[in-house]
Amino acid sequence: MSSGRTMLPTLKQLQYFKSLAKHLSFSKAAEACFITQSTLSASIKQLEGILGCELLDRSGRTLVLTEAGEKVLERASLLLRDAEDLVQGARAQNKPLCGRFRLGVIPSVAPFLLPRFLPQLRELYPELQLFLREDLSRNLMIALREGRIDAALMALPYDTTGFESAEIGSDDFYLAVPSVHALAGAHEVMMEDLADEVLLLLEDGHCLRNHVLAATGGRMLTANEDVQATSLSTLVQMVDNGIGVTLVPRIAVDADIDRGTSLKLIKIADKNARRTIGMVWRRKSSFEGNAKLLCKALERFMVETQRDVSVPQDVSEKSA
Repeated sequence: MSSGRTMLPTLKQLQYFKSLAKHLSFSKAAEACFITQSTLSASIKQLEGILGCELLDRSGRTLVLTEAGEKVLERASLLLRDAEDLVQGARAQNKPLCGRFRLGVIPSVAPFLLPRFLPQLRELYPELQLFLREDLSRNLMIALREGRIDAALMALPYDTTGFESAEIGSDDFYLAVPSVHALAGAHEVMMEDLADEVLLLLEDGHCLRNHVLAATGGRMLTANEDVQATSLSTLVQMVDNGIGVTLVPRIAVDADIDRGTSLKLIKIADKNARRTIGMVWRRKSSFEGNAKLLCKALERFMVETQRDVSVPQDVSEKSA
């Protein structure tokens, strides 16, 4: 007589299947899992028996996931992600910000905040094992959804539907112009003052590009689509060489992005000339507490390290 209990796959079987789906080779997947091919093959057969469907098409020269296999892979990845969250969250219950924490950071934030912030973070939380990944916002959201990172340090606004998020601080934009520019001597400008300027932007895909365009309201400045860059540092060098002007976020100003140049950084008197630095994580994630603690530490750091751009620095000082 049947007990009515459903036989369930083990996490190890799901891990083996995920590895096989990644490599599409029994030998490579077995090597990645540190097991023999026969052990892997038997485990996959057992998994197929439990699920009642074939996960792989073995008829050709190469392995291919079946339609059922694709669906199982998606669900298995989520289950493994949640299981890992469970373990890491339980280990972190007794101590805040300890153990492994995988943080994704966008390119217009990482080089300006992390080198200055990480030494302080290590001093505050010496048992934290921080693993960093720099990538575009859209890729970080995918990695977050799939459980490959635990949180993402990003610029808002951005579509975070289905996730939790918290604002860390405002990141005002500054106008960067060559030292010989007509506005170089100004302490403050309005967006209307920039109507005839050629605006240099990051290439498409960077959220900073969209935030800068939103700050201009789409009604001023001519965007130079023929001259684009993949990094903010490159844009600054272009401005220093008289190719155009650009908007630079406050965190880059605080990190002395103008070091080694003669360009001028000017405050923009417009409440819309800003973006917001924020943290995003999965809903009901066991890492929520750590994400919020990290937000508070970053918020304090951003306030404490603001640079007074009204104090001039000569080129020799910046190059030192």
